[in-house]
Amino acid sequence: MLTNRDQSLDSGLYFVATPIGSARDITLRALDVLRDADVLAAEDTRNTRHLMDIHGIALNGRPLIAYHDHNGPRQRPRLIEMMRAGQALAYVSDAGTPLIADPGYALARDALAAGIKIHTVPGASAVLSALTLAGLPTDRFFFAGFLPVKSVARRKALKDMEKIPGTLVFYESPKRIHKMLADLVQELGGDRESAICREITKKFEEVRRGSLATLVSEYENVSPRGEFVVVVGPAPKRAIPDDALDDMLIAARKANGLSLRDAVDSVAADLVLSRKLVYRRALELEKKT
Repeated sequence: MLTNRDQSLDSGLYFVATPIGSARDITLRALDVLRDADVLAAEDTRNTRHLMDIHGIALNGRPLIAYHDHNGPRQRPRLIEMMRAGQALAYVSDAGTPLIADPGYALARDALAAGIKIHTVPGASAVLSALTLAGLPTDRFFFAGFLPVKSVARRKALKDMEKIPGTLVFYESPKRIHKMLADLVQELGGDRESAICREITKKFEEVRRGSLATLVSEYENVSPRGEFVVVVGPAPKRAIPDDALDDMLIAARKANGLSLRDAVDSVAADLVLSRKLVYRRALELEKKT
């Protein structure tokens, strides 16, 4: 039970990661900071009070201030003044690591502009947890958060991500998961290996793995519940005949007037191929002409 505030924290802003499901997934340091901070700010004060109650942390008269997208502009000056006065402020989001699909970014920017020191108290993250469950490449990944609600805007956003050379990670709501998966198939191709992670660390945690084409069919005409993280693997390497590659390189140079280097960059990007492979073929083509 951590009920006594027996230590003081240096003044500043503490971004504290909280569990994404299981309340036991909180770090000892996070408990210390929640116990010893002078002021607490939370996206949802009810969730934070519940978490503190579970771990035996009392407010002891300290302010617990709601800070979210709707009241942020009004609350930030008040929070900044508290920290300028020498107080330690701990901020937590609804769940997981602050600033990841969370309104804490503007608070961080204003704190830095005011010369206030920022501290991180790392811990649970739905993004990283999903990557560990997915079984897909993690050497390079791009977190895209929530895609636009409207299909046209969503597909445009996906089109811009089509050639990112890494694993893609998205958040999505249960009511849009099927439409979102259908747009993924349309814009990224149904052959990409993917994983759909639902209710991570909770009682009904579920991970479905397979191609996008397979997964989209599993969510057709169903009404799933819970919080989703969708992980999409990199585009599969595509083999292309040398003569087709030659035609594209020639067209890029002659029709578009590109230099050898620019033509290689353009063709490699269009085909999602290794630049080294395309450059080697371009040099061979140069010797023949």
